[in-house]
Parts: sequence; structure tokens; C-alpha cells
Amino acid sequence: MQTRVLYIGNQLASKNRTATTIDTLSDLLRKQGYQVKTASSVKNQWLRGLHMAWVTLFNRNWAQFVLIDTYSTRNFWYAISIGYICRWLNIKYIPILHGGNLPARLKKNPKVFHHFLSNAHRVVSPSDYLKFAFEERSDEEVHAEHLTGQAGSRSTKANFNKITVIPNSLELENYGFNKRSRVQPKLLWVRSFAEIYNPMMALKVLERLLERLPNACLTMVGPDKDGSLQRCELYALEKDLPVQFTGLLSKTEWIALSREHDIFINTSHFDNMPVSILEAMALGLPVISTNVGGIPMFIKNESNGLLVDDNDVTRMVESIILLTKNQELANRISTNAHVFVSKFSWNTIKNSWNDLLRS
Repeated sequence: MQTRVLYIGNQLASKNRTATTIDTLSDLLRKQGYQVKTASSVKNQWLRGLHMAWVTLFNRNWAQFVLIDTYSTRNFWYAISIGYICRWLNIKYIPILHGGNLPARLKKNPKVFHHFLSNAHRVVSPSDYLKFAFEERSDEEVHAEHLTGQAGSRSTKANFNKITVIPNSLELENYGFNKRSRVQPKLLWVRSFAEIYNPMMALKVLERLLERLPNACLTMVGPDKDGSLQRCELYALEKDLPVQFTGLLSKTEWIALSREHDIFINTSHFDNMPVSILEAMALGLPVISTNVGGIPMFIKNESNGLLVDDNDVTRMVESIILLTKNQELANRISTNAHVFVSKFSWNTIKNSWNDLLRS
């Protein structure tokens, strides 16, 4: 009998938003033979939350597992609400943790988050970063209990033993590795335009880079999320920067576009393990990223990428120039990154999902 999975998350790719895990993982699970229903693609945020709740209630006798995409932003409360409904209905639910700022959410709402995770069947993290961050937080709280004489109360430690690391996966056959014979300052940035991803930094990097490399250019791929796109377009116009804003592109379109670029930059303030970086690695693009959240746990500086401090425009400019001058370093980074990303093949990752959904 096929396992029946209800997947709750922001399925907004059809609404001119970037495809997220719910879009990709649900299809991959279907190919594995699982019956999968998803919610929600409703655009309005509040109505989407209501639709998620209704779909969960409607499928209470059908779903064997409920996967819940869990973010640190306002969408966090959707996840919490669905978790309450699942507990009420006695359905096994599995939060999938996203976003490098979730440890801050744990600190801000410890009781709610603890209750949500401790009652889950399992908890999935796409990286060791969140698993370690939560375990560290847990140890701090257990220590605090001893100091305050509350050691007998239920600690959070057992709560985090439920975390299973299942990385984001790629269908690597869709990504052709392209080794650059010479790296030019042709920059590619791929993400939703939102303050958390700091797109303005990319423009300031280009502005400073042009003083040293007048042939530099930048392409920014992704939809607007919070008005950041308009602010970036205005800044680029005021500074007369050689920037192309493509809007949302399909996976096939931006993979094709990547062949016209030589360096991938990531400018996030917070992050976990962005699929866009893994995709860039699979395509052979040397990656320069801010060293925030979980990124330093998989990008090793000068081995499979280059790291700079959050919002450090000067250092990112210097890193770009370094790659254009040091072809040996660029080739080493590109090759090592491609080897690293090979372990994120769906053919490997699917075994972890099969084990989880058969438990």
C-alpha cells in the first residue's frame, strides 16, 4: 500500500514566486511511489493559512504523515498552527526546518517552538547547522535549569534528539558542469528580492568592482518579495550600473543563463543551506558567499568557495578580483565544489526519505 503524505508549505511558484522545497520534494516523492497532496498555493497570506488548516482537517482520515515546511518568518505561525491540528487529530507530523534564523526564533518563542518540535514524529533539518544550533541551545537551557534549581523539569534536550539531517537534493543530471577556461567578472545572483537576502549588497559590490574592473557586469534573477526589487532597480538606474534584472526564471532558463556568467555571489544576512548555491556548484560556477548561518558548515574558504563577512562589500570585491587573477584557485574551487555537491543527488537522498516515511 502506498504511503499517503500531506505536504503543507508555501507552494507559490505558480504565483510568480521562486519554487521552494514543497514544489520539488513533492514531485520527487511522487516519483518514488508516494501518494502526495499539497497545500497551499493561495496567494493571500491569511487565506493561505486558513486553506492549509482546512486541507489538513479535510484529509485527517487520509494522511499518514504531514510534512510541514517551517520558516523563521511570519510563516512560522502557519507551521505551529498545523502542528496543533495534527496533534489534535493524532496525525504524525514532520517539520522540515528552513532558514538560518530559526535559532533566533527558538530563543524568541521557546515554549511554543519546544511544544511543536517535541510532539513531532521526527524533525528534518537540511543541514547540520540547524541540528547543532538547536542542540547547543538545548544544552544552554538544561544548564540554566540546574543553576535555577529546576533540573527536574522537562528539559528540551530530548526534544532535539528527533532531528534527522536530510540535505536538500538536486537532480544532478539536469545540471551540466561547465569548467571556465578563464574567469571574467560576470556575476550571477539568484534569489528572491527580500531584505533577508540583502540584494542591495550585490549592487554595491558591482559599483565598487567597476572602479577596478570596468568590464564587470551583474545579472540578478528572482521575483520581488518585499519591495526590494524596486529599490534595487532604482539604485542601479541612479548609479548607471550594468545590471540585468530578469525577474523569475524557470530552472531551465536560469541554468542556460548561467553559462554566460563566471562567478556566483550570495549576499544573505541569514541562511541555512541554499539550493541556489548547490545549483551553482553543480554548474561549475565558483561561489562567493557571506559566511552567515549554516553556509560556513559546507563552504570551506578557498577550497570549494570563498567566504566574506556579512555585508562586507570590500572583501567580496577583493574575492572577485582574486578569482579573475588566479585561474588555478578558480579551477580548484569549481572542481572541489562539484565533487562536494555530487552527494546531494536525489538518487542518494531519496533513501533517507524512504527510511523516514516508513518509520
